[in-house]
Amino acid sequence: MQQPLHHYLNPSTAKIRAVIWLVLLATATLSGWLAWQNGARVQSDILAMLPKVSESPLTQRAMAQVEQQLANRIYLGFISDDEQAAIDAAQLAMSALRQDDNTSDSNSSAFSNISSADLAQADALNHYYFQHRFQLLTEEQRQLLQQGDWQQLSQAALEKLYNAFSYASSDLISRDPLLLYPEVLLSLVPAQQLTVKQGLLIATIQPTADNQAQRYAAIVMAKGRDSAFNPNAQQQQLTALEKAFNAVHSQNQHIEMIKAGALFHAAAATENAKQEVSSIGLLSLIGVIGLVWLAFRSVMPLTIAVITVSSSMLFAVVATSVIFGELHLLTLVFGTSLIGISIDYCFHYYCERLNEPQASSDSVIRQIFTAVSLALLSSIIAYGALGLAPFPGMQQVAVFCAAGLIGAYLTLLLAYPVIAASPLQDASRTLELAQRYQTFILARFTPTHLLSKLLLTTAAIVFIVSGLFRLSSDDDIRQLQHTPTAIQAEEDQLRQLLSGGTDNQFLLVSGTTEEHVKQQLELLEPVLQQAEKNKLIGNHLSLSRFLPSHASQAQNYQLQSEIYIEHLDEILTQLGLEHELKAALVNDYLAAKNQFINADSFLNHQAGAGFKPLWLMPEHTSGSSEYGAIVLLGGITNLDKFAALFEDNDHVQLVDKVADISEVMGHYRQLTLAFLVIALIAAGLIFSVRFGKKLAAIVIAVPALAALFTLACLGLLAAPLTLFHALALILVFGIGVDYSLFFAESKQQTRGVMLAVSMSAISTLLAFGLLAFSQTPAINAFGLTLLLGISFTFLLAPFIQNFTRKSVNVD
Repeated sequence: MQQPLHHYLNPSTAKIRAVIWLVLLATATLSGWLAWQNGARVQSDILAMLPKVSESPLTQRAMAQVEQQLANRIYLGFISDDEQAAIDAAQLAMSALRQDDNTSDSNSSAFSNISSADLAQADALNHYYFQHRFQLLTEEQRQLLQQGDWQQLSQAALEKLYNAFSYASSDLISRDPLLLYPEVLLSLVPAQQLTVKQGLLIATIQPTADNQAQRYAAIVMAKGRDSAFNPNAQQQQLTALEKAFNAVHSQNQHIEMIKAGALFHAAAATENAKQEVSSIGLLSLIGVIGLVWLAFRSVMPLTIAVITVSSSMLFAVVATSVIFGELHLLTLVFGTSLIGISIDYCFHYYCERLNEPQASSDSVIRQIFTAVSLALLSSIIAYGALGLAPFPGMQQVAVFCAAGLIGAYLTLLLAYPVIAASPLQDASRTLELAQRYQTFILARFTPTHLLSKLLLTTAAIVFIVSGLFRLSSDDDIRQLQHTPTAIQAEEDQLRQLLSGGTDNQFLLVSGTTEEHVKQQLELLEPVLQQAEKNKLIGNHLSLSRFLPSHASQAQNYQLQSEIYIEHLDEILTQLGLEHELKAALVNDYLAAKNQFINADSFLNHQAGAGFKPLWLMPEHTSGSSEYGAIVLLGGITNLDKFAALFEDNDHVQLVDKVADISEVMGHYRQLTLAFLVIALIAAGLIFSVRFGKKLAAIVIAVPALAALFTLACLGLLAAPLTLFHALALILVFGIGVDYSLFFAESKQQTRGVMLAVSMSAISTLLAFGLLAFSQTPAINAFGLTLLLGISFTFLLAPFIQNFTRKSVNVD
């Protein structure tokens, strides 16, 4: 007959198990080293932790193109009371960044596309559109020609001819006698507050109460060669910027420099996460070591505790790196709490040894084997529920913590009989203190009369109901990342200078053909212009200016026949031009028939290269057969009112990835709470085999009540419920069940259990209590929930003795 596993826990197999443990450690170390050699890395991209949003292939491509266009772009502002000083500073910074870009290894440079005003593109636009001038008219020109009022256009041209500051030239007049094209070209460039001087974009900052002088800001833009969320790229880009800023300061110390872009948010998040990993992990470790020393007054338990925690962290890091190919910084921050959980096995082992000083290591392990195994099983269930949701960040946390606990469990079974066999000093006083606490709490808070039970039950119900009634939810993904006030203030200032900048939200216009999309863009343009007038948005960038529909171009061409076919002789006479020009003008006009501007010719020309990310061609490989165009938005003031403008338009979609992911997170929050209920039921069924239905229900009731009390506290504290609160409740269940199990398994021999649970709770509270002070709201929510949940579990778990006492008495 096959023997249970714990029958193999005897002195004759101790050395063999220790060797197996060492082999496992060596294998884990080698696997981790190979994983990092093969490209595993620390990931700081906050987007890598987010759930995937289910969108159409066209929408997914649009989001990818907008992210690629905007994610790695930075904006720099050089501000001075003297306009020329601001220009000099910007030019010096651009020169410094370009020197880095012109290194022998261009792939190692930090930035590309370092620019301000793109004069080359302006020339390219002029060259491209002049060829298509007969297909282009401004709205005013179109209306005049539709009314047959070509004389007004002729009169306007005459005035420009005699204006000393006119842009008219003999070459332009000979090819465009009414000077229509310059107005068309100007209409392509949206009105903005910025001016161009010496090739730089200049913003004027009006006097304020804090600064009475008018100031000038020279704007510089650049694009990082690699992702701003890559730690190595971050460091490279920040170093290049620091060199450029130092060069500016050495020339003029009075220049104020402001910056904006994902780089600075990502760098702040990386630095914050690193600090919290080091500080929270170190303080947690120091707290655990201090706790072990106070309880056992011996170096050996301290050494074993460090070995247990180290083994646990090794298994956690290696498993996560091998499975995911990366380790997110937030996983490490959440994972520092593993220190407070993995050490529980050490506490239970040593507390049981204190309770039975003469017992051997193997005997002690056999005593706690069932409880520890059930505790591990319940934790795996909890972390399994945590990882079931398709949320990459929490899947990593689940694997990290589950693998870490398995590492601690294996260390207990395989290594403790050899490394933890030394006898302990007398610690009966510590055991006595734990026993006194348990006796006190049971005596004071166990109701003996029916009225007392009713009052206590009523008070608990009122507390839970009132708290749950006040509980609200908040699933905004921006809680994932804490942005320092200074960085946000600089970004807000630069966005204001750039007329609102570009927001994360954008419009996606779709259609079955290129012409369909272009017509939809034209219909959309007046709606967007009205939205700007109503201050719903600050600005927008649409291809409708640059890619008019064929129908519009054909109409413009037909309208200009009134100039070049019907009235050209009169126009030349009125303007005083030679009639010899007529033949060439007519020939140019006739030759331009059906020479339409189309997406392919424009976007593949230098004039349209910068607009290429705004156009989407069908891509049958990804299942997308539609055409699409992206309209960038800036300075959105009222997203809901703006979105309402397109509710009835099937071809225009407001893409708001922040809102979409927030909605998904809300769904996962509800799903996680459902997983918690499922985990409670599953654990109850498993425990009923061991303890019977009644005691199993009591064991499960402890973490269930702790979760309800925690939710009530969050409601009373006006802390909105988030996905991270829900995820933390899964761990409250996993840890809380451990406490309940040990009390249920011990029956009335609870002195060692009470001490172990006390030490476990204190160490866990140390770890999670520190997480509650994190500056990142998501981590703060995670820590606060566990702080409350574990506290309630610790207070409730000893009362299981009241039910085990009845069980013993019945026996």
